[in-house]
Amino acid sequence: MRLTVGSDPSAMEEIRGFSNWLLDIGEGNLGGPNDGEAIVEILEDILINDPCDPIGSLMKFVYPSILENFNIAGYFQERAILAPKNEVVQEINDRLLKLFPGEQTEYLSSDSLCQSDFVNDQFDANIYSPNVLDVLKVSGLPNHKLILKIGVPVIEFRNIDQKNGLCNDTRLRVIEAVIISGINIGNRTFIPKMSLTPSENKILFKFQRRQFPLVVCFAMTINKSQ
Repeated sequence: MRLTVGSDPSAMEEIRGFSNWLLDIGEGNLGGPNDGEAIVEILEDILINDPCDPIGSLMKFVYPSILENFNIAGYFQERAILAPKNEVVQEINDRLLKLFPGEQTEYLSSDSLCQSDFVNDQFDANIYSPNVLDVLKVSGLPNHKLILKIGVPVIEFRNIDQKNGLCNDTRLRVIEAVIISGINIGNRTFIPKMSLTPSENKILFKFQRRQFPLVVCFAMTINKSQ
């Protein structure tokens, strides 16, 4: 759904109400007390009634005539798809990336174990070869394989230069990037590769991934949009 921000108080109230509704869905606050399943009333004007390809229908609704409009300033500033799960976000981003014109470029990360964190002599570091580390997908880290095309919208994982608008959650177009959100819209910048480590406690060891701190962002999770 695309909402236009203006000076009309009723429009601002509508946007505020819609934003709160999205947050309540993401946090599981709608539908009353439940055990993980609840009935939530959906607004009529945002329902998708295509049973064959609902995601495709949503893509066409949010990104109409994308092949004709992707070069227009402001096209990506005004729209993004929000989804509750990373799997859905990944599917939408992959489908729209394939549809996007131009040649794709593949960027691979360099992954390695953080040897200084090994305190257990029984830990066999040889088990975790670079090939094993490459397939790990961890929240807060870019994937080992990053596929981009010129003009594709992306979002940052890390704060690089907050003063100039290069911070976590900034949307840009890569890789000589043009900022399309925040107070520095229109500024051009360059995004370097960074050495990043995951913060998840689920992983019993620490590893380092050197990659561009970016991910394709036609769609994002509801929590990320906050």
